[in-house]
Amino acid sequence: MSTDKFPHRVGWIGTGRMGAAIATRLLDAGVDLWVWNRTRSKAEALEEKGAKVVDSPAELAERDIVFTMVGGPKDVLEVTFGSEGVMSNPAARPSILIDSTTIDPLTSQDLTERAAAVGTSVLASPVSGNPKVVKSGRLTVVVSGPREAYDTAQSYIEQFGRKVTYVGPSDEARLVKIAHNLMLGVVTQSMAEITLLCEKAGVKRSDFLEFLNDSVMGSTFTKYKTPAFVNLDYTPTFTSHLLRKDLELGLEASRLNDVPLPLTALTHQIVMENIGLGQGDEDFANLLSRHAAASGMEIEPEGIDVSTGLE
Repeated sequence: MSTDKFPHRVGWIGTGRMGAAIATRLLDAGVDLWVWNRTRSKAEALEEKGAKVVDSPAELAERDIVFTMVGGPKDVLEVTFGSEGVMSNPAARPSILIDSTTIDPLTSQDLTERAAAVGTSVLASPVSGNPKVVKSGRLTVVVSGPREAYDTAQSYIEQFGRKVTYVGPSDEARLVKIAHNLMLGVVTQSMAEITLLCEKAGVKRSDFLEFLNDSVMGSTFTKYKTPAFVNLDYTPTFTSHLLRKDLELGLEASRLNDVPLPLTALTHQIVMENIGLGQGDEDFANLLSRHAAASGMEIEPEGIDVSTGLE
């Protein structure tokens, strides 16, 4: 039921690991939330928290605000303008559609223009983090689109974003998120190289990374990836396949804007090699093991309990 603080009826499409974590924060805040997911069982886990699970995105058409967080461009168009999409009913459509999927500029433009033609405003709202970051309350969000729509939706986005940055009236947020993920790839490859340089010279990975994380070069990200580097735990939070997709979107943007990205281009080739070796479904922290092999090293988990920095 709507409240004075959250008067709008909200829908959420896509309750995978990330979507479910964010939807949980909205429910915990008291938001009136209906949810849909292709695999219904993944959405049903939210029922005990107060969500209503629907059988198709079309059933969310009468919600005021609808979020989408799905796999990719084709999925976004399917759950919005597909035969059972949230925008498929001419008699009812949400006033604001907020898409948090990483998609290409052409798909984003198509989505925005088709929605505008039927009176729905689209906000691009990519996020930085993973389910653990969501639970820790440290998720960051970048948003772009019509300012009036953002002002309406801001209080809802702030329930799962520690920091929400509005960057413009159009599609700017898409490029900002891609640029962010280019940084993830380049930094992780650099972190792998220098960590292995120290290890091959006799310094434990955990000792080097402890020093790095406490220095001016340390960051929330290097701390978060340290347990994976120390214990070689490549349980996926973001796979090499996904990183490759974003690197390629970034390189395409570099061509359109005539901005050379030489480090990104090299990292893309390294990630491609990683995928070619059959490691594309692991977390992209496995760039460490790929570079170890290239360095003639056999590395082992250190078996040390290391903080992610998110506690």
